[in-house]
Amino acid sequence: MTVLKLALSASLTSLLLLSACAKVQKIDMHNDTGAQVMALDYRDFQQAASEATQSMLKSPALNIVNGKRHVLAISEVRNDTMQHIDTDQLIKKIRIELLNSGKVFVTTAVGGAEDKMNQESRDLRGNDEFNSVSIAKKGTLQAPDMSLSGKILQRNINMGDSKQQVEYYFMLTLTDLKNGLAVWEGESIIGKRGSDKSVAW
Repeated sequence: MTVLKLALSASLTSLLLLSACAKVQKIDMHNDTGAQVMALDYRDFQQAASEATQSMLKSPALNIVNGKRHVLAISEVRNDTMQHIDTDQLIKKIRIELLNSGKVFVTTAVGGAEDKMNQESRDLRGNDEFNSVSIAKKGTLQAPDMSLSGKILQRNINMGDSKQQVEYYFMLTLTDLKNGLAVWEGESIIGKRGSDKSVAW
């Protein structure tokens, strides 16, 4: 074994030993009192999703009409922050709470929550390998009557004395697709202050 290979092998062994010895702490995701970070973390998404959902459910916009639940489609929710985040981290929590409320169905046939199997399963029509009785018939998909869209914005403010303030705006709109009117709008703001050396992206 060459000197280079011996050195690489020793370095790899050292890294493995260090990672094995590093202290790992399990987080109580329901009662996390750990230090805050300048960037968005799961607690911020939980807060924003909960505020939006509770506001929507208190609004008459989602009231059940003639015993029928609303069918909600997820439209675009844009990430206008400096962070590489998946907006579904916010929307998924909202979807779960709305579904559990018993007021709303969420369609996965169209929109941001689309499940391609809705179409693929219907493409089986005419395929002799499948029992035609078990294939979804034409006209069985439910069109949405509501759409949820929005964006997440970030604003960084230099406060001087080596401090910064970072503001995150979660802005959502619920639209009635029958007439294109916004029937609910919500905004949650999360603000953080800390060292201007703290990374907020």
